[in-house]
Amino acid sequence: MNRILILGASGYIGQAIYKELCSYFDVYGTFYSNKSFAKNKHFFRYDLDYDGIDEIVLQVQPTIIISALRGDFAAQIEAHTFLTEYVKTKPCKLIFLSSANVFDAYSSYPSYEFDKTLSESIYGKLKIRIENMLMRLPQKKYAIIRLPMVFGNNSPRILEIKDCLREKVPIEVFPNLVMNTISDKKLTQQIHYMINRRKSGIFHLGAEDLIHHDEFFTEILKSMNVKKPVFKNVYTSNFDRFLAVLPKDNKLPKHLATSNQETLAYISGKIKE
Repeated sequence: MNRILILGASGYIGQAIYKELCSYFDVYGTFYSNKSFAKNKHFFRYDLDYDGIDEIVLQVQPTIIISALRGDFAAQIEAHTFLTEYVKTKPCKLIFLSSANVFDAYSSYPSYEFDKTLSESIYGKLKIRIENMLMRLPQKKYAIIRLPMVFGNNSPRILEIKDCLREKVPIEVFPNLVMNTISDKKLTQQIHYMINRRKSGIFHLGAEDLIHHDEFFTEILKSMNVKKPVFKNVYTSNFDRFLAVLPKDNKLPKHLATSNQETLAYISGKIKE
């Protein structure tokens, strides 16, 4: 049985992955400030700024490490430098959650798995740097998963919308932004499949179609039965700007494919529960 270590398992995406995998594998995770995880013997407290990740990795001896780390960028580089060296010599694979932001300098079209990365943002540049570390390993040793916006009942953007409604402040939307999305449920199912099938290389896990940011958020608010939502339109250019990672070369099976409408249907179901 695979022994899996999820770094950042107390975060939104990390928790969703843990819940999907924990019934099928021997799964461990790290947390930082959420003390509710302290009693779980499969969780280790890890302070990215002060602790070395080596102690936890050497104690768990995972066959798969899933990195959903967030926090100080220099500390992330240091942690992933160790992880890259570790998987190089051990019977272990690293699954790294990257981002559509590795392409945020290319705004005229959507991006595919083997397009050249280029970012103008510090966040995108960090993800590119870690991706490049991994790509120096043999391919079977890593999987890079580039993510679009991820949505679910407790996703940061849904919580943000609820805060805006509660405080009666406008909800920021970007009418010129063309994107794709994925639900936390579909994402974790896809990762589960990739582990079972020993998938490696670069993957774009997101809807296979595109949608404008303001249209997507309008649909979310409709599903929440908000009658007259107040939006604040933010324009970053005079033309449509793409930030979308579409699957093309490394597609998963059809039953795991997804669409923006499926993400919306999932969100509306979760909100009504």
